Amino acid sequence: MSLLRQFFGSSSNTWVRALIIFCLAWAFLVYVFVTKLNPPSTEEPDNTSKRINQALQLLEASRQRNQELQEMIDTLLNDDRVDKQSAQRLIQKLEYNIKNPLGIESKPDVPQPFGSPSNEPTLEYELLRRRIQTNIAEIWNFFSNELGKIRKQVDPNMKEDINSVLIMGAEHKRSLLSDMERLRQLDGYEAWRHQEAKDLSDLVQRRLRYLQNPTDCSKAKKLVCKLNKGCGYGCQLHHAVYCFIVAYATERTLILKSKGWRYHKGGWEEVFQPVSDSCLDIGPARANNWPGRPESQVLVLPIIDSLMPRPPYLPLAIPEDISHRLKRLHSEPIVWWVGQFLKYLLRPQKGTQEFLENSMAKLGWKKPIVGVHVRRTDKVGTEAAFHSIDEYMTHVEDYYLTQEINGTSMTRRIFLASDDARVIDEARKKYPQYEIIGDAEVARMAAVSTRYTDTGLNGIILDIHLLSISDYLVCTFSSQVCRVAYEIMQTLYPDAGHRFKSLDDIYYYGGQNQHNRQVVIPHKARNHDELQLRPGDLVGVAGNHWDGFSKGKNTRTNQVGLFPSFKVVDKVETAKLPTYPNV
Repeated sequence: MSLLRQFFGSSSNTWVRALIIFCLAWAFLVYVFVTKLNPPSTEEPDNTSKRINQALQLLEASRQRNQELQEMIDTLLNDDRVDKQSAQRLIQKLEYNIKNPLGIESKPDVPQPFGSPSNEPTLEYELLRRRIQTNIAEIWNFFSNELGKIRKQVDPNMKEDINSVLIMGAEHKRSLLSDMERLRQLDGYEAWRHQEAKDLSDLVQRRLRYLQNPTDCSKAKKLVCKLNKGCGYGCQLHHAVYCFIVAYATERTLILKSKGWRYHKGGWEEVFQPVSDSCLDIGPARANNWPGRPESQVLVLPIIDSLMPRPPYLPLAIPEDISHRLKRLHSEPIVWWVGQFLKYLLRPQKGTQEFLENSMAKLGWKKPIVGVHVRRTDKVGTEAAFHSIDEYMTHVEDYYLTQEINGTSMTRRIFLASDDARVIDEARKKYPQYEIIGDAEVARMAAVSTRYTDTGLNGIILDIHLLSISDYLVCTFSSQVCRVAYEIMQTLYPDAGHRFKSLDDIYYYGGQNQHNRQVVIPHKARNHDELQLRPGDLVGVAGNHWDGFSKGKNTRTNQVGLFPSFKVVDKVETAKLPTYPNV
């Protein structure tokens, strides 16, 4: 196949080479068919009909393979910007078809992976696998909640029976989740998932470096983002990401204004690497407020809540050009997309990196470990409800029991981050069987009165870093710190979409466009609280109640109410964004 690879080594005359390959493959198909249809004359007459039937089956198979080849050639002919990776996939498929023109495996008794010849899963397989995993959790949410309500209404003897059912049911749930994890590991596609995750991340990071380092800064179009939004660290990070997404969509170099930053007066560049190596200010150009005009060289961006008009590429949208790859790879494409901007932004300066490494050594950081973030102080009573440490630890214990379902044992260990130092002391007293890693001094500095200091900044950077590199995350998604940690976590695995438990909200991005889910199973409302659903309906999701039901608005009927969470799937929104062909 070296000749074939040489044919595809350059982009010129690609279609000619593809047609040559197609003709060779077709000639071979004809030869095989004729051979099968005309057996040697010594063959017994009573076998002739069998041979003819086999030949007809082979002809049908060859027709199907011919159609596949034609579709591949059409792709090459109609897209003069096929990237290197896509071309490589086409080469692999063409090679497979030439080696095996009729689609017959050399070992038909060996089960074949549910995917393409190059050992890639289909989109349908990945979506189905992840849906089953999600629905296992949703059916447990429903039954455990319903049995819990019944338990409160029955006599004490029945309560014991219900408790026994709940204990066994939880074990069933853990076993199923463990089986799903093993299925992912053994289905033959794990190497592809890791490589695809790396390739996609590398592509986006190269695009961001290209955008942020224009050839001539004085002529480059720029987007100015003022870091000092009046909110906490996690909120400010999300503000910077929003600015970066707009810069990416408009092909403008992001200028991050951070001098006098409330967390560090010296600015962003003293803590993290500059967002550009060569273009850090607007120069003499005149700045215009958003949306400006197409010819405006410099635009100043407001906060996302004040952005008018609102473009379609704001979260929760992902780029159209990589959407097909991303939907196959990841259960939460938007979280992966946001995580890529954080990956670029949060490259630590040497001093910050040394601080993180020294702090981890001092804390005695080890794995396995579950990251727990307990947000109190200014959030409780305003944006979030109070949750006891016991609620968090219930889910921590469930995670470890799931890991140990097959009889293995491991050290129970958590990293506990909070803005209330008393939480760490309380957890150590209540759960002595756990090794609890946490720094009460960092928690004290996270209090409202002291968080806007260098020490407070170091503490929150450390907390987010350690939460993001934990094996699992238990927190409240009403906290931006928790969501940032979850977003960064996506850059460390092919798909970490299920490595969390939120005690309140589902994932959201502040200022996002509507989050829609599509109905796949009809639902007949059982009471006035529930929605009537038809397949194809779009439901704007307001939240998951973690009891088998979610709340939302049916955009067809404009009714607001509850619906079974398993009867919908996420509708991934896409937006046509620049493809940066020079990268």
